[in-house]
Amino acid sequence: MTTCIFVLLILIAAYVLFWVVIAALFRKEIATVFDRDPAATNYLEVLLTYSGLHAIVFYRIAHILRKAGVPFLPRWISQMGRFFTGIEIHPGAEIGEDFFIDHGMGVVIGETTIIGNDVLIYQGVTLGGTGKERGKRHPTIGDNVVIGAGAKVLGNITIGDNAYIGSNAVVIKDVPQNSTVVGVPGRITKQEGKKLDLSLDHIHVLDPILQEIEDLKARLDKVEKQK
Repeated sequence: MTTCIFVLLILIAAYVLFWVVIAALFRKEIATVFDRDPAATNYLEVLLTYSGLHAIVFYRIAHILRKAGVPFLPRWISQMGRFFTGIEIHPGAEIGEDFFIDHGMGVVIGETTIIGNDVLIYQGVTLGGTGKERGKRHPTIGDNVVIGAGAKVLGNITIGDNAYIGSNAVVIKDVPQNSTVVGVPGRITKQEGKKLDLSLDHIHVLDPILQEIEDLKARLDKVEKQK
């Protein structure tokens, strides 16, 4: 009985130590969660329950091992991350700082994906390829980009800085900076050349088709008034 209690205490101590180490090594990622998600109010809750944070922890470890030339282990860690979080990030992807995955279930990030700094993506997002081509076959995402839930960004394309990819959009062409993309296939609308600030605000995304309809209506109203 005493031995069982001793072993249990060792396991509890090891578990606590593990999370203390994670909290120390990934404090910037934890700070990003608090910065991006208004629901994040408790440090311990974020550390223990945020699958997006856990996926990034798995990825960072796997990526370091892959760059060090360690065989097999990086992919195994990546698959463990997928098993526990529902988020698949290939250890070969290059991801910058202040990266945040909100909710996260179903997110897939391919091997040759490059992601800049201050990028926010939501559940169901795929940064994938378009076939069996080799070499650079996944997207390059700039800084300050937001990718809405369910969006698919496919192929060796570039998404410019400050772009916003709307929910469920399918993007297969380059997107210039300071742009919004919506629809299937993705259609681009400019946001007056200004940086988007839509971190968790999806209701103010401009729809290019609606914009064209409103412009046409305005022209018709003008013609009617001239009669």
